[in-house]
Amino acid sequence: MRIPHELQDEFPGEALFIARLTKSNYEFGQLAARYDEVNRQIHRIESEEEPTADEVLEGLKKQRLKLKDDIATQLRKLERRM
Repeated sequence: MRIPHELQDEFPGEALFIARLTKSNYEFGQLAARYDEVNRQIHRIESEEEPTADEVLEGLKKQRLKLKDDIATQLRKLERRM
């Protein structure tokens, strides 16, 4: 089963670049790993594998959005350097 909101789904035109950066750029790799971790936690909660309070879920969704914004910023910055 696919998990919604994976990075390759959020940035479909950047999937190969993201894969390369995740391996070659430590800071970007850490950011992507944190995004994946938060996204999977949200998926577990939404699929009722890991019940939690609504406030916790909303906090995680805000965190995922912030991470996605940070990743988009890094992608733009790193694309300019290449």
